[in-house]
Amino acid sequence: MGIINGADFAPTSTYLNTASCGLLPGRAVAAIHALAAENGAGSRGGSGSFEVVDAARRSFARLVAVDHGRVACGGSVAVHTGLIAASLRPGAEVLFPEGDFSSIINPFVVRGDLKVRYAPLEGLADAVGPATDLVVWSAVQSADGRIADDAAVRAAAAAHGARTFNDATQAAGWLPFDAGLYDYTVTGAFKWLLCPRGTSFLTVREDAQESLVPLHGGWLAAADIWNSTYGPLTELAPDARRFDEPPAFLAYHGAAESLAYLEETGIDAVCTHDTALAARYRAGLVELGHEPVPGTSPIVSVPGLADREPELSRAGIITSARAGLLRASFHLYNTEADVDRLLEVLSG
Repeated sequence: MGIINGADFAPTSTYLNTASCGLLPGRAVAAIHALAAENGAGSRGGSGSFEVVDAARRSFARLVAVDHGRVACGGSVAVHTGLIAASLRPGAEVLFPEGDFSSIINPFVVRGDLKVRYAPLEGLADAVGPATDLVVWSAVQSADGRIADDAAVRAAAAAHGARTFNDATQAAGWLPFDAGLYDYTVTGAFKWLLCPRGTSFLTVREDAQESLVPLHGGWLAAADIWNSTYGPLTELAPDARRFDEPPAFLAYHGAAESLAYLEETGIDAVCTHDTALAARYRAGLVELGHEPVPGTSPIVSVPGLADREPELSRAGIITSARAGLLRASFHLYNTEADVDRLLEVLSG
């Protein structure tokens, strides 16, 4: 495993906003520039490489501990979620935590013929019942960084015969995560996985793949894509590649480099680094008389401070205001000096 090296990044601010968008490592930036230059020059390779897309798929699969045959590549969490939502029978019951991210809720709600229920995150497992068909939740909450009791929810779902759909967007990249424990997972890769926007991944357990129809697969859903560019396909891809969206090649050329970088660094090392910075910040907030939302994740949100976000921005400290909270998020390019600078400005 590698050593975390902030020199691989080039922020021009005190950047504490990975929960909104992660920074690209230099090698990802270089890969995007190279492909864009080829595209501008009209060279044969300028359109992008499916081999690079597959390298990103395989790298992501290793990071979340599943076989690459369970991984579909796409461009957004909402599109992947829409595929799952479309698979449900009319009247199916879908259970969500209250206040979870809208991209994993809206595709189910707008169907209009599903029964949707909500429960507090802490009581999600208890809310699963015999009528529940699917439980949908985020491993880490976007607004405030709370970590779900995934094991309890999985156990409750298994006891009642419900499928599980976990959004790992705010977890994968810093938290060791096993996507093989769920029927479906979705991950927006432009946050903790340091990929460009336009990269996301869906995982589908083998025994759940027949439950989904590759509605947007096009020619990429075929077993033999190059002989399936015209007319109807004759055979679907035998694995989750049948659910691929057409890739945004510039994004995926960068993603392949970012994911390889994280593999070399090691998620355990990133977790230790990120959570230590967050713990330092939480302790400093308490000393200043503020009460952050309790937790251990690198996302730290504080009630009553959302109005300080513009002031912090003017001071060159990039955070977010979310759900009435001031949200700071710490990743591998941050240091203790970043934490201390944030606390210094907040101290007034």
